[in-house]
Amino acid sequence: MQDWLKMSAADLGRGIEAGEIGPVALTETYLAAIDAHPERDRIYSVVTHDRARAEAKAAEDRAKAGLRLGPLDGVPISWKDLFDTAGAATEAGSKLLEGRVPGKDAEVLRNATAAGLVCLGKTHMSELAFSGLGLNPMTATSPNINDPKAVPGGSSSGAASSVAFDLAACGIGSDTGGSVRIPSAWNDLVGLKTTSGRMSLNGVVPLCARFDTVGPLSRSVEDCALMLAALEGGKAADLHAVSLQGMRFAVLQTVAMDDVRDAPLKGFEEAVERLRAAGASIEPIEAPEVAEAMPLSGVLFTSEAYGTWGDVIEASPDKMFAPILERFRSGKEFRAADYVAAWRKLDALRNAWNSRVAGFDAVLLPTAPILPPNVERLMTDEDYYVTENLLSLRNTRIGNLMGLCAVSMPTGVPSCGLMLFGKPFEEEHLLRVARAAELALG
Repeated sequence: MQDWLKMSAADLGRGIEAGEIGPVALTETYLAAIDAHPERDRIYSVVTHDRARAEAKAAEDRAKAGLRLGPLDGVPISWKDLFDTAGAATEAGSKLLEGRVPGKDAEVLRNATAAGLVCLGKTHMSELAFSGLGLNPMTATSPNINDPKAVPGGSSSGAASSVAFDLAACGIGSDTGGSVRIPSAWNDLVGLKTTSGRMSLNGVVPLCARFDTVGPLSRSVEDCALMLAALEGGKAADLHAVSLQGMRFAVLQTVAMDDVRDAPLKGFEEAVERLRAAGASIEPIEAPEVAEAMPLSGVLFTSEAYGTWGDVIEASPDKMFAPILERFRSGKEFRAADYVAAWRKLDALRNAWNSRVAGFDAVLLPTAPILPPNVERLMTDEDYYVTENLLSLRNTRIGNLMGLCAVSMPTGVPSCGLMLFGKPFEEEHLLRVARAAELALG
């Protein structure tokens, strides 16, 4: 049974379908592993034992009757602590929301439950999702699978840890500037950032609603495809008969390759060469619109974040970690006119980007230009915190600014991810491309 904890969600689903795995025994195995794990309280904020057991029993009854709801019916997963969960604390990693217990599930959680997924509980995260580091001294900083002294990446930190430490078959997170892809990269997982507007945000605690997206952190591209379908009540992408032969990839040079450190650069370059060897055509591109878009991050992200949370924050600012508080408050500096003008400019830059990459199957870049930073140094060295925090989300933020879907996948170098940008609302094509890349990368 312990082998189940390392299996992909898709393989667990196939085991249930074949009658080789019982959803009740599977869920009890996960719950026992969670309860016994020394890092449990740094990964899970809430473990929903009763709900998980009830959902597993229902899944087992359906499996015995030949009435499974889908390929993941009976598979246990975790949920980032910003998805409303009926009767369970949903506090978005913030003391500001301590004691908040919603009365109904978020829409994506309802969809997943309707597909038979088993809810194991809620995972820790960065405060109000506003940091890519995963450092949260106010509630908990989740562990990194590759370095016990390093942050796990954020803001979906516990979501990544839950999968990497074999305490969930998949974790559901959110991505506003990189919050699915950074923890996926730093914990050697596959993370899918969906296009803004594709998935429902009903019942999801917001950060910046125009950038917020929902996505899975998992062990395989197949798991991401199946979870995307479950989260929106749709049909999964067909990942059969995929090949890199004839595919065209662009390697983004502008901004994305600046100051990339040795290990991430090594992982990226080796991955690109394996894609080339598998038959992909690869060429470097410059995209000046990316350099123009990056300075817009300040007004677009921080003004919306502060506009959403300012009143709550100013009522109890002492409940926040000072650097996160400062980041929110920076949104006060901008005028409404600045915000409108920035969006008008960004829309034009997105059009330029879409025209430039129209002939490519995906755009490649390192998921992060840095390795996960050291926790203790982040807490004691202000300059280090500022530098690492800015760099952590730099590359991923390009995808959010350009309005794209994206996948981060392991390169084989620990905590170093390869990121593929797709086109808006073309997740199914991107997942086929990513699956072909996954086969080439081994």
